[in-house]
Amino acid sequence: MSLLAYPHPRAAGAIDVVVIGAGHAGLSASSLLSRQGVAHVVLERGEVANSWRHERWDSLRLLTPNWQTRLPGRVYQGDDPDGFMAIPELVQTLTTYAADMKVPVQTHTTVSSVRPSGTGYEVVTNRGIWRAKAVIIASGACNKPVVPTVASELPEEIRQLTPFDYTHAADVDEGGVLVVGASATGLQLAHELLAHGKPVTLAAGEHVRMPRRYRGRDIFHWLSQCGIHDERYDQIEDLSRGRRLPSPQLVGSHALPMLDLNEIQRCGGRVTGRLMGVRENTLQFSGSLQNVCQLADLKMQRLLKLIDETADAQHAPPAESFAPTTVDASPALTLDLDRHHIKTVVWATGFRPDYRWVDVPVLDRKGHLRHDGGVVDAPGLYVLGLPLMRRRKSSFIFGIEDDARDITRHLSNYLEQVKRRESDGFYRYG
Repeated sequence: MSLLAYPHPRAAGAIDVVVIGAGHAGLSASSLLSRQGVAHVVLERGEVANSWRHERWDSLRLLTPNWQTRLPGRVYQGDDPDGFMAIPELVQTLTTYAADMKVPVQTHTTVSSVRPSGTGYEVVTNRGIWRAKAVIIASGACNKPVVPTVASELPEEIRQLTPFDYTHAADVDEGGVLVVGASATGLQLAHELLAHGKPVTLAAGEHVRMPRRYRGRDIFHWLSQCGIHDERYDQIEDLSRGRRLPSPQLVGSHALPMLDLNEIQRCGGRVTGRLMGVRENTLQFSGSLQNVCQLADLKMQRLLKLIDETADAQHAPPAESFAPTTVDASPALTLDLDRHHIKTVVWATGFRPDYRWVDVPVLDRKGHLRHDGGVVDAPGLYVLGLPLMRRRKSSFIFGIEDDARDITRHLSNYLEQVKRRESDGFYRYG
């Protein structure tokens, strides 16, 4: 969409709030700031919904059903509430939302630095410098694919791809494919490659198994009904671990009851343990595959028992059972690349944010922001859109409204404090 569809923020200058990123998190923050009468601008390195446009594979659909695709002031109005949005439809949804909400977005604006300045911040971009009292970082949690150090040990002739590189199975070289990672991304890509006749080996570590539907409803219906999605970050016993958990083994389709390791093997794929290393031309795997699978099965059964309490009270259809994950009790610990004709490795090993442009001392040794439920460890600095940021649903589109409401309220109170101090003469902004 042309920039003419949006209000025209000036190229740079002084403003109350700068929001960085025009994905669902940044757009939601902008909508709520506008309701509160807070002057702000949204800076986006590409176009609205840029990551969804350019950093996803062709067949990807949202894991959440359409009825959960909602933003502040906007709910799903389509004719397929139980379906799953393909990426072009989601991009159009976000683009239309930005236009309808008159989001003051400045596209094709790359932020190179956020740095303290006086009582606020300077946001340095390729189109000038903004001076702001507060900044919301809504640039996303998936800026860079995580590729383990073992990747450097692979022979040069092996083609290595991340989910950012992969677009379609037809683009993958002839020969065998090793997919590393057993979360939603790894299983979806492995399943697609198998459907296109590619020989696939899947290296599986810790994973979260769950059915697409249970007792007549989508699993996300029950997760919300049971209050799991609304569980707050300050109620989580091990928050760091909770934020590192892989995404559940799901796919945006009701045609497949369960996308799990059993399904990968049913389609002809080979499943091994976690990839541990490479020695010359031989891959080395962990021998803990069966234990990892048993743990995932146990956790799924605990989840379904919790759901049963709510489902029984709602007189839902009877409880269902699912076959345990079946893998070799003594899985292969090595795999010869030549013998199995492995030509491609797909790293489905997660993502991480990229904050190299944050020139404020708020990053830990791993490059993650230090924050308390999105309130960053620096006055007037906030973040939105991270996993389990304030609630278990934080990383999903439907979860952003509650988080954005909390953050923008905190920010508005902060701005009021700043203005009172300015009027009292304690300091002057700018």
